[in-house]
Amino acid sequence: MFRAVKSLPWPSISGQIRFITTRPQTIYALSSSPGKAGVAVIRISGNNAKQAISKMTLPPTAKSTVTDPRKAYFRRIRHPTSGQVLDRGLVLWFPGPHSFTGEDSVELQIHGGNAVVKSVLDALHHIQDFRMAEQGEFSRRAFDNDKLDLTELEGLADLLNAETEMQHRLALRQAEGGLRKPYEHWREQIIKCMATTEAVIDFGEDENIEDGVMDQVIFDVEKLYTSITSHLDDSHVGEIVRNGIQVAIVGPPNAGKSTLLNRLAKREAAIVSNIPGTTRDVVEVKLDLGGYPVVVCDTAGLRESTDLVEIEGIKRAKARIDTADIKICLLSLEDTTATGLPTIDPLVRSVIDKDTYLVLNKDDVYSHDDLTQLVRNIQSETGAKQVWTMSCSTGRGVDVFLKQMIGILKSKFDSIVANPVLITQARHREHLEHCVLHLEAFLSKYQENYMPEEDIVLSAEELRQAANALGRITGRIDVENVLDVLFGQFCIGK
Repeated sequence: MFRAVKSLPWPSISGQIRFITTRPQTIYALSSSPGKAGVAVIRISGNNAKQAISKMTLPPTAKSTVTDPRKAYFRRIRHPTSGQVLDRGLVLWFPGPHSFTGEDSVELQIHGGNAVVKSVLDALHHIQDFRMAEQGEFSRRAFDNDKLDLTELEGLADLLNAETEMQHRLALRQAEGGLRKPYEHWREQIIKCMATTEAVIDFGEDENIEDGVMDQVIFDVEKLYTSITSHLDDSHVGEIVRNGIQVAIVGPPNAGKSTLLNRLAKREAAIVSNIPGTTRDVVEVKLDLGGYPVVVCDTAGLRESTDLVEIEGIKRAKARIDTADIKICLLSLEDTTATGLPTIDPLVRSVIDKDTYLVLNKDDVYSHDDLTQLVRNIQSETGAKQVWTMSCSTGRGVDVFLKQMIGILKSKFDSIVANPVLITQARHREHLEHCVLHLEAFLSKYQENYMPEEDIVLSAEELRQAANALGRITGRIDVENVLDVLFGQFCIGK
């Protein structure tokens, strides 16, 4: 029988930390891109947002007022004190809490000339208690008012920064709550298990708690442990796609690595020279291949050297090879053995493995006729995953290489990216791993269906810490330092 002890406090399922803003005034900012444009959108949010309509717009008739929410009204925009007409545009009214921020909000859609935008922003400054928004403040207010949780805000930030189709797809899914729902479900399940455990602590002896209650808790925790560990076993694909797939071009000096990089980038991104060792540092180019973000890295040629600068370049090349998601080794067909195979330096051979893709460059100067047999022979000797022949200088074979590389990316990542719940942030993974550790600690306390009475108190604390770890992902507890970094990614008008 368990000894009754006082239960420890634990967070409610719906409880969330509230952040008190020190500047509660109505805020405004340009929400569309700065610079000359056809239309500019100025967003206003706060308790007095509707004053912007009464003080800065002139209706066509005295009886025509802005009354219906989420309906566009055509108005002349004027200065609130001088009455000078500044522009003509559309006015939209979003009463809280049914707005992005959860507060009363107004949007002014005006002409996008720089002088027009500046004049309207200056005019808003003349309304009492109106001020320019700080970076990310609209989104911060949405978070404070329970309109968005932390994972949705991170998805929104990624959506604004998305450069490829896959990044856009992942960000949109997260911004729409794709991660919040499963994480909150897991957290609620853990809290229910914790509540039952604490009920046994408090009332197990006096209230005749039914037999088998803790057995059900253990069963539920085991299910949660399996679900979360399975979720973590994703090969970091979400983070890779979000940050860009790292592709390292490696090989000996003068193999054509920089020429290939320039060919892929369609610009002179790297210096090309016949002098061995020209590339001393890692040169990066961002590409969109089949919707996937790819960071292609040109590295220093691998060879034995006594030049201190070149040695440092080779050291950096090896470091990039170790962290690359895909390795492409480039060999020159100008330098071949008596059998017609490219000469491979021992240092280069050490980086070629079953996960390396091989490119045989300068096939336009290759003296042998049978390139197909050459590919078979070099693949058999090196064990490389796939081999292409091309001429980086003329461009022959590059299109085939790119097309097949896109197919490789799709076969490697498409099925995993299709998962609706995919970890995209290292922060999420860290908190999930902490959650799993606490669930493991809880389960380890149960051996042969027996738990000492002092351990059941500790087991409830393990569940509390597991729930807190999930709460930190969605922003329910202890996330102030995360918020400062996150909102720094937003523009002023977001």
